[in-house]
Amino acid sequence: MSNSPENFDWDKFESQGFGGGYSKEERAEMEKMYDDTLTTVQEQEVVKGIVVGITDRDVILNIGFKSDGLVPVSEFRDLPELKVGDEVEVFIEDQEDPNGQLILSRKKAKIVSAWAKIYDALENDNVLEGVVKRRTKGGLIMDLYGVEAFLPGSQIDVKPIRDFDVFVGKKMEVKVVKINAAFDNVVVSHKVLIEKDLEQQRAAILNNLEKGQVLEGVIKNMTNFGVFIDLGGVDGLLHITDISWGRINHPEEVLNLDQKVNVVVLDFDDDKKRISLGMKQLTPHPWDALPAEIEVGSRVKGKIVNVADYGAFLELMPGVEGLIHVSEMSWSQHLRNPQDFIKQGDEVEAVVLTLDREERKMSLGIKQLTEDPWTKEDVITKYAVGTKHSGVVRNLTNFGLFLELEEGVDGLVHVSDLSWTKKIKHPSEFVKVGENLDVVVLELDVANRRLALGHKQLEENPWDTFESVFNVGSVHKATVLEKSDRGATLELPYGIEGFSFPKGLQKEDGSQVEAGDSLDFRVTEFSKDDRKIILSHTATYSEADNARIAKATKKAAPAAGGEKKEKAPKVQKEAENKSTLGDLDALSALKEQMLENEKEAGVKKLEAAAAKKAKGSDDESAEEENNA
Repeated sequence: MSNSPENFDWDKFESQGFGGGYSKEERAEMEKMYDDTLTTVQEQEVVKGIVVGITDRDVILNIGFKSDGLVPVSEFRDLPELKVGDEVEVFIEDQEDPNGQLILSRKKAKIVSAWAKIYDALENDNVLEGVVKRRTKGGLIMDLYGVEAFLPGSQIDVKPIRDFDVFVGKKMEVKVVKINAAFDNVVVSHKVLIEKDLEQQRAAILNNLEKGQVLEGVIKNMTNFGVFIDLGGVDGLLHITDISWGRINHPEEVLNLDQKVNVVVLDFDDDKKRISLGMKQLTPHPWDALPAEIEVGSRVKGKIVNVADYGAFLELMPGVEGLIHVSEMSWSQHLRNPQDFIKQGDEVEAVVLTLDREERKMSLGIKQLTEDPWTKEDVITKYAVGTKHSGVVRNLTNFGLFLELEEGVDGLVHVSDLSWTKKIKHPSEFVKVGENLDVVVLELDVANRRLALGHKQLEENPWDTFESVFNVGSVHKATVLEKSDRGATLELPYGIEGFSFPKGLQKEDGSQVEAGDSLDFRVTEFSKDDRKIILSHTATYSEADNARIAKATKKAAPAAGGEKKEKAPKVQKEAENKSTLGDLDALSALKEQMLENEKEAGVKKLEAAAAKKAKGSDDESAEEENNA
């Protein structure tokens, strides 16, 4: 046979060389056949490969390249049943490393494929499924095909989530809402999927919503002004005032989160999709159950639930309240802060003053529990004119002060009735609010509930005595309290004040008297009725002023009293009949002696009064110390 090894022409084969026995056509056909068995690949791309072998360490893959690639078995942990012939995706890292080996990676292929799916989901609004790996600050971390994505807590559900740990390890469908390519961050949301499902429910609820409709809902959030209730896709507000007929300070006192409750629709706004709900409206109004025996004049008991500037609210039963106005808390005519009488939470008794069951209003009073002091039988004798009392200063005005003798009995002390000697412009110069003051009753008008009181009347009018002490022409040491263009106010002995005109303030050396100076002043004018004393320092050394004062004194002397008027002409006539100078001098000396005696008697009387007053002050101080 020509093809047998024995007949093979070895010389011809050796002369042609390896591959030299093919024609051009045959060679081209052979190269084409070889090229068709190979695949052109590019680095950094994902291709499909077939498992051609599995060892303890590697998985051998054929991707149609001139050589096979190796991938560590650890990258196929998610495929425990992997076998020869299976097709998987791999990432080409390098076509040929220094050892001539094709480098593949399934892990990177999964990441590239995952990012492709994530971008596709963002563009096409696709839903992805992932697994919650762990909890983090503000939300959850999910695994999307090997890529970590952040699920904010606010995007987990339409209702607030208080415990994120319950979602860890669970599968969850999400939508991609944001991708930050620079940092490879992905933000997903599960809430948007729920909202789409709830949109139809919400539309159905709003279309069928009617006032007065009773619905069941779940409390999803609580605030100090009310609670938000999930009605199955739409939220409604249950205001704190519509939770209970009684007063509550915070919804948590009667309600809990996630609690199912029945509510009634009070009002809703289609445009703003706001729904106002009520709970107390599902129960009868407490006013309808108010006992019939409660009427005007009856006594009731309750608890103070609120205190305002104008009064306090007394709760008789949950939902039934009455107002106790501050003017009905005490018989005192001086309104004070309600906090002075009662506090929130106090259990008090009151009298019903007005009652309107239709309007559900009630006014109450506390002072009516005690007798009106002005209607007591002994009020006329107790506060008779001339009786002495002690009270507390409650209010000051420009014209006087109001003194409370007992609760509900007040009297007015006019500013002119505070002191005999001092000219008081405002009561605050004499006494302060809250201080005690002794008074005497000047007038009583029970019908109009009025008392006129006086403080200075507790003492004898010292001006009767001043008339003999500060007679015209007498000289006294005085201190200048203040000085103005009109003159100077002087402080005289015994706490009395006098006045000096500018012309009487010139000193003998020509200088002017200034405030604070203590000098001698001569009385130039005295008026008991007007309680006025005019003095002059200049008159103490000026003969002209002394002559003028003496002349004025002689003219004023006949008008001193009726008895003196009758005797004056007789004395004058007798004086005229006496022609001797000695007789006239004796008469003048007698007159001066009489005036001096009157002055000494007045001084002694004033000193005795001052000593008595001082002793009374000492006794009061001692009594206060003993009480302390």
